[in-house]
Amino acid sequence: MKSFVKSTLLTIIILISGYALAQAPTDCANAVIACGNSDINLDVNGSGIREFNDSCSSNENNSVWLQVTLISDGTLGFTLTPNSTNITEDYDFFVFGPNVDCSNVGNTIRCSTTNPQAAGLRSNLTGMNGSETDTTEGPGPNGNSFVKWLDVLAGETYFIVIDRPIGNSPFSLEWTGTATFSEPPSDESGTSGTPLNFKKCDDDTTTPPDGFSNFNIGDNTIPITGNQTNVTVTYHESASDANIGINALPNTYRNIRNPQTIYARITNDVTGCFELTEFQLDVVLGPDYIEPSDFILCDNLDDGNDKNGRVIFDLSSKNNEILGGQDPSNFNIFYYTSLSDAENRTGEIPNSYYNSTPNLEEVFIRIEEVSNTNCRSITSLNLIVNEAPDSFDYTLIQCDEDGLADGLTLFNLTEVNELLTGGFSDRSIKFYTDTEKNNEVNGNSFNNNINPQIIYVEVINNLTGCTSNSQLTLDVTATDSNNAFLTNCDDDGIEDGLHVFDLTDANTDIISGLPSGLNIVYYATFNDSVLEQNPLSTTYTNTTPYSQTIYARVENDNNCFGISQVFLYVFPLPDVKAEDLTYYCLNNFPDTITIDAAIRNDIPSNYTYNWSNGDTAYETTINAPGTYTVTITNRNNCSKTRTITVDPSNIASFETPAFNVTDATQNNTITVFVSGEGTYQYSLTDENNNTIKPYQDSNFFENVYPGIYNVLVRDIKNDCGTVNKPVSVIGFPKFFTPNNDGVNDTWQVLGVSSLFQPNSKIHIFDRFGKLLKQILPTEPGWDGYFNGQILPADDYWFSVKLQDGRVYKNHFSLIN
Repeated sequence: MKSFVKSTLLTIIILISGYALAQAPTDCANAVIACGNSDINLDVNGSGIREFNDSCSSNENNSVWLQVTLISDGTLGFTLTPNSTNITEDYDFFVFGPNVDCSNVGNTIRCSTTNPQAAGLRSNLTGMNGSETDTTEGPGPNGNSFVKWLDVLAGETYFIVIDRPIGNSPFSLEWTGTATFSEPPSDESGTSGTPLNFKKCDDDTTTPPDGFSNFNIGDNTIPITGNQTNVTVTYHESASDANIGINALPNTYRNIRNPQTIYARITNDVTGCFELTEFQLDVVLGPDYIEPSDFILCDNLDDGNDKNGRVIFDLSSKNNEILGGQDPSNFNIFYYTSLSDAENRTGEIPNSYYNSTPNLEEVFIRIEEVSNTNCRSITSLNLIVNEAPDSFDYTLIQCDEDGLADGLTLFNLTEVNELLTGGFSDRSIKFYTDTEKNNEVNGNSFNNNINPQIIYVEVINNLTGCTSNSQLTLDVTATDSNNAFLTNCDDDGIEDGLHVFDLTDANTDIISGLPSGLNIVYYATFNDSVLEQNPLSTTYTNTTPYSQTIYARVENDNNCFGISQVFLYVFPLPDVKAEDLTYYCLNNFPDTITIDAAIRNDIPSNYTYNWSNGDTAYETTINAPGTYTVTITNRNNCSKTRTITVDPSNIASFETPAFNVTDATQNNTITVFVSGEGTYQYSLTDENNNTIKPYQDSNFFENVYPGIYNVLVRDIKNDCGTVNKPVSVIGFPKFFTPNNDGVNDTWQVLGVSSLFQPNSKIHIFDRFGKLLKQILPTEPGWDGYFNGQILPADDYWFSVKLQDGRVYKNHFSLIN
């Protein structure tokens, strides 16, 4: 079948009720015609009369007859799904045809009476499909609830009986296969845009209205039918009547409920297919309206008194709001002072209404249809009169401090807002130069153009928007006050030209010789002082380093008396190095050294000095370590103290022992031990004063060749001097060459001398142990001769017993 039949095309709802409905679709003659994607809703009960014989051994219990007419060849099947999945819910079906008459439907051509619970099935679905081969099954446990579907031809008609022997669940049908049904007619009112619902006022004079009225429901036939032909529209009070096509209503109908749903059956006169649609009948007790918002006005002087809570209201200005877009020509709207007057349509008040109750009065509104004045709605409207805010006249006096004695200057009008409003916080103010309020001016900054000048003030209540008027008189005075100077040294720990000033220190100078009772307020700029904005705290840190001018506004009872300049000076401290470190060589005592005040970027004669040792000159001499201070004062009497720390230094002193020597090894080392107040470096020179190891910070020398050296220790802390001391490193040459070339001509133990190990014993042997020579540490060494003859090149042995008790034995080579 076409795709649209894949959805649930037919829904049959069976409700077990306590009464039987006449002409219900429980018999063939009243069969429900299944067409296209129609939804059919029925209230049915019972089985009607027995009209058929079946091959599945069952009777009608609670049944529904369906009539299906095909418009194309193909296959016809369906799946029936109970709304309840309970396996005890049992549905059977029987199929008759094709083209049989209700008077003799004959035997079933398809049927299934299988009980799903008895058959042990997993679901309670039933129907016809293309996978089955049997055409009948049942009853009880026999079968699987599905039989083979039908091969059908266009124009054939079949009857299908759906029966529920057990249970009370409704069901749904999904058509399957390839054959198609006739399409039902449709409700065309949606495409025409014509609304189907009826809404009208109660059409009788009963009091109170009863909610019933006559409707021309037949007026919906043309919108529903549209351009369709061979279509009939009937109207019904229930969906069941509409489905079955019984109890049609007349075109003129009086509702029996309010609101009420009417069901329209749209039937194709040729195919019998039908569609249902519905619409509402609604009887209202009066015209629709929108509850009006409160009518709020401000008290004004139209009646000569803006404090009496009474004004003139234009009531008709509320009409459009009340109707909410409805055509005003269809309605009458009247206003009354009481509900009874509105109900009785007596005592109407004029649209231009002067409220009789001050501040708050309730009036009543009657909205009625022009065509039916009995169709009326009544509501009420609050008339509210908000108070006009208080406003007060004031005179503002300003100083003429702009350099021109012309009586013209700058005013900050907003500074007297509290005086103009009486101090209420929820007020705002506008200023104008004319009574018509055409020329609003900036109240924060206004230059008068005449002296005195009247400014017109509008005081506004910010909560209600109500206004009142007053006048502000601007007057420029010629009084004046004194300038003043405040100074500080830049001694707050940060030399940046900024300092904290107590501005009240200038008060005495500013008002010197002026009347008592004056107030002083300080400002950073002249404009701020004129406009009285951004006042400064009396504890103030200047923002321009070293020199800044601020302004003091002197007032007499909030009126300007004069504006003074206050000059703030922050004097710099002497430019010196605050702390310094130097050294004194203790070994030079009692020699003296000179320290000074270290003035920078200036000459010393511009300052005075006070040293901690009593000197008062730029320099002083000392010959002892310690801490020395000098206080330097400039011509602004600003002082700064310089501290000089003199640390001791000295030449080194060798300790006892002075050295730790590791010798007669592959890596000979020397460690030097000194003490003293200096910082020391160490160097090593040979007997000819040649530098072997240049000055180094470490007191440790390594890889030192055997021999006699001089260790030098110098002070680098304050260059206090150098000390030295000889040291010996013992070692034994591996060879000697007695060829008189001046190099290695003799063999001797290195590092011994008349100063170092002078009592050492040195013996030389040949390879056979024969003593060849005994030499002293003070001698040049063995020259290779024995008994006047030079010995041949060979290895020779030595034995050394040093004065410190160490003994060494080894060999060396004589090379010719």
